[in-house]
Amino acid sequence: MAESSNAEKTHLQDMEEGAAEMEERDRDSGEGEEEAMGVDISEDEEDNSSEDEKENEAEIQRLEEQLSINAFDYNCHVDLIKLLKQEGELVRLRKAREKMSELFPLTEEIWLDWLKDEIRLTEEEPNREKVYELFETAVNDYICPEIWLEFAQYSIGGMGSPGGMDKVRSIFERAVTAVGLHMTKGQTVWEAYREFENAILSTVQPPPGRIPTREEQDLLKTQIERIHTLFRRQLAVPLMDMEATYAEYEEWSEHGVAETVMQQYKKALEQLAKYKSYEEALMAAEPPKLAEYQSYIDFELKEGDPARIQITFERTLAENCLVPDMWAKYATYLDRQLKIKDIVLSSHERAVRNCPWTMGLWRSYLLALERHGADHQTVSDVFEKALNAGFIQATDYVEIWQSYLDYLRRRVDFSKESSKELEELRGAFSRSLDYMKQDVEERFGESGDPSCIIMQIWARIEALHCKNIQKARELWDSIMTKGNAKYANMWLEYYNLERSSGDTVHCRKALHRAVQCTSDYPEHVSEVLLTFERVEGSLEDWDVAVQKTETRLNRINTQRAKAAEKEANAARQEEERADQRRRTKVEKKGQKKSPKGTRAGEKRKAEQDDYHNEWNNSSAEHGTKRHRGNGDQTTEEHMETETGLFGKKAPPGYKRPPPGDKRAQQGGAAAAQKQSNDDDKPELRNDNSSVFISNLAYTLEEPEAKLRTLFETCGPIEQVRPVFATKGTFKGYCYVQFESTVSVAEALKLDRREVEGRPMFVSPCVDKNKNPDFKVFKYNNSMEKQKIFISGLPFSCTKEQLEEICKGHGTIKDIRLVTYRSGKPKGLAYVEFADEAQASNAVLKMDGMCVEDNKISVAISNPPRRNTMDKAGSSRLAMDVPRQVFGSRGRGRTQLSLLPRSLHRQSAPGVQAENGAAAAENAAGETKPLSNSDFAKMLLSK
Repeated sequence: MAESSNAEKTHLQDMEEGAAEMEERDRDSGEGEEEAMGVDISEDEEDNSSEDEKENEAEIQRLEEQLSINAFDYNCHVDLIKLLKQEGELVRLRKAREKMSELFPLTEEIWLDWLKDEIRLTEEEPNREKVYELFETAVNDYICPEIWLEFAQYSIGGMGSPGGMDKVRSIFERAVTAVGLHMTKGQTVWEAYREFENAILSTVQPPPGRIPTREEQDLLKTQIERIHTLFRRQLAVPLMDMEATYAEYEEWSEHGVAETVMQQYKKALEQLAKYKSYEEALMAAEPPKLAEYQSYIDFELKEGDPARIQITFERTLAENCLVPDMWAKYATYLDRQLKIKDIVLSSHERAVRNCPWTMGLWRSYLLALERHGADHQTVSDVFEKALNAGFIQATDYVEIWQSYLDYLRRRVDFSKESSKELEELRGAFSRSLDYMKQDVEERFGESGDPSCIIMQIWARIEALHCKNIQKARELWDSIMTKGNAKYANMWLEYYNLERSSGDTVHCRKALHRAVQCTSDYPEHVSEVLLTFERVEGSLEDWDVAVQKTETRLNRINTQRAKAAEKEANAARQEEERADQRRRTKVEKKGQKKSPKGTRAGEKRKAEQDDYHNEWNNSSAEHGTKRHRGNGDQTTEEHMETETGLFGKKAPPGYKRPPPGDKRAQQGGAAAAQKQSNDDDKPELRNDNSSVFISNLAYTLEEPEAKLRTLFETCGPIEQVRPVFATKGTFKGYCYVQFESTVSVAEALKLDRREVEGRPMFVSPCVDKNKNPDFKVFKYNNSMEKQKIFISGLPFSCTKEQLEEICKGHGTIKDIRLVTYRSGKPKGLAYVEFADEAQASNAVLKMDGMCVEDNKISVAISNPPRRNTMDKAGSSRLAMDVPRQVFGSRGRGRTQLSLLPRSLHRQSAPGVQAENGAAAAENAAGETKPLSNSDFAKMLLSK
């Protein structure tokens, strides 16, 4: 036996020496090629390489400085490792990788690069243990078949050392246990294990022509049995391409396949048929394949095989390591079903390393440590790491403190008056209050514990367990001074504590203070006080309670009446301001649409004729104009109609044509006439069942037919009213009226739908004269923690491209590209994820990313608040500013005056008004032209 083992080792050493000689020859030849190639390198290339090295070194220093400020910048770690590897800085590269590994689990690609570099650097035997330690760390981060395979192959290189063969077999056994059930990649590990054992078999077989000894025969049988066992174990596991393994076993086995192996193989094939659809779905899906993995996990949970459930979870988390919900689901399964300490605690540790911002994972980790009997120092260390994890809400810190305080409370033996554990618990309570006041409030602007839950728990523990009612009262006094004295439920909690652990005097005192301080439900507190006195008090106590409650309730009712009156006055003032704004808008519209005066000569006459014709056209719609007031038809206001016409004063000398005059009835365009006919039927118009469509292209052909087709899916349409100008051109907006108000909600969902290259705006149909302050803004204007805001996108970026970029960071619910009214992109976007944790992860990973040479900025969506204050003052200022006076030809393309400054005279408004008639006469008559000499005299007179 010893001779055969020595022969085996000698043969393996020869194999290693041969492999080493081949590597040395390859290295020498490679160096020779590099030297030969180096002769051809020009000086320009050397200069360029030196400049690149300087730039890379500057970038490395910048990244290191940034990591010194924020060590949790994942992308910065990755960029630094890439640059250091590119520059060949092996020592700094190793330190950078170690630093990142301490903070984050590394991906399979990063681990494989690191391991291959370390294997090349540590060729000497004493350094192999360091590589082994690195492999152990790597296989603990994720379940990766490639890393296990690399681990086993590396261990084969040390097989010549004492116990080397047993170590290789041990690593292979761990590998098939960890990833041997992997449906698609587990087969490679099994095959590598068999190849290793076949290589060993070839070394123990005697050479041809020599009769083996008994020891050699036993060794040979043992090795053959090992290979048989590997075949049987692999064929019992459902793996892809099992048929090829079975065929290989048939060919290799001299005595054929045993019946038991055949039955296990058929059973595995049946299981493979059940799993195959899920595996095919995973192969066809795009990363991160979360939905496909979720359905796979649900199936495995129904089947109930713990090993397969575990490997399916591990495969899911390898591709979705930043999904906190998946880690929580896996941890819950391990805690409730598997309950194996090493696996449970290892999974919890990996969960918090992958998603450190998720408080729920830290809380589960603390409970698991306590459940499996971890020592106190370990639990305390994990809690301290949780405090430094960077939660995104103030309430998360409250909950993690509560979990730790619960753990400390369970350690205390309250049968003893004092103990080390009790003092530690009290110290932790004090520290938690200081932490909330200082760290949490400084970061979030709030303590996260407005109801003082932690202090309430402390007071109850002091009163119930420690029998220290005085300390409990001090804590409750502190709670009430933090703004909680106005809440009835806080006083009732204090009363219940006194009722159970205190005395009658303090109960009565607490209720009397509650009646005086409570402002939300004073009636309820008063009723509790009266009930207490019925049970415990004397007649004098009853009289005092009745008097105090009546006085308090009367004061409260008076305050409520004043508040109601003040609210009514504010509403009335707001209504008056709204009326004033409405009147201002109507006056402003009237001034904008008033006639602009007449022109001189023949043009003035032609304009006057056109004005008469326009009046004739508009007067045909005179009967359809709306009136203000409740039934008062004496004061008529001319408002803008859907045809775009406004009420105007009749031209001088105009007489309204009789009702039968055909000229007045045929003046408008066909589209405007159709709108007028619709306005003749006010009973058909219902704003409650209508929507307003705007931002349509003016060039939209047949808008009524196209919009009817577009909105038919929302419900039966009663009428579509596009708005046309007087010339019959479409004005870009219209009204769609449905038969039922239910259809309006469906129609509003079509808001921002693209119609011929422009976003179509759909809003409720509201009369602005009745509701001048009505605004429609469908998006939230406050912080949305599950939504991110992206700026700096290239204008060519589409919704599909953005979804492809973002889907690797979580489940996307909605993507909105921000555009101008014309439909052109602004380079901004909002992406909504399933929860805030995914959004936070996306910000960490995407901020600073380059998209088509554009560096984008990513942040949690927190748009500025929209200004909803009253701006009536600005409209009054606008009314006070006089209109600009243009010349007789109207406003020109430029506002430059071609008259010399010395000849320019600007008359005062008053003079202009007085001389208006004279100016008109001068304009109507002939003016004497000025000669050059006249201009010269005028200049000299200056």
